[in-house]
Amino acid sequence: MQSQFTVPQFIDVEDKILGPLTVRQFVIILVSALIIFLAFRFGDFALFVLTLVIVGGLGLLFAFVKIGGQTFHYFLLNIFQWTKNPKKRIWRKNYNTEELNFLRNKDMVQEKVEIVQAKPVRREHIRDLSLIVNTGGFYNPEDRQNYEK
Repeated sequence: MQSQFTVPQFIDVEDKILGPLTVRQFVIILVSALIIFLAFRFGDFALFVLTLVIVGGLGLLFAFVKIGGQTFHYFLLNIFQWTKNPKKRIWRKNYNTEELNFLRNKDMVQEKVEIVQAKPVRREHIRDLSLIVNTGGFYNPEDRQNYEK
């Protein structure tokens, strides 16, 4: 009896640690809440509101938003890489005259064609071929010539 193995599925799903939150989401929310708390504790009300809107919004954005099935921070990294790399690749090869002459003459070289004369077909040759095919290769035409001598 063969042993069966269970194949893990949904390996791209992160583990939930606190209710519906994953470790990544929990850490992002915790850090943004700590920054907002520090702004509330040590800053004035305007700084607190500004920090709440900016840091809280970014924390929620990075923690919960997925675009195209990938988390937001991977999405941002892909955008930066896309803008950094060129989008169109152009081949600009400058040939010198020696290379151009070689490329021009490359296709103009004519190959020597040997004309092969067709051999006349003999009746014995066709008979020998059919015997070879019919006997599955056991028949040898040279043996026939030995018997005729």
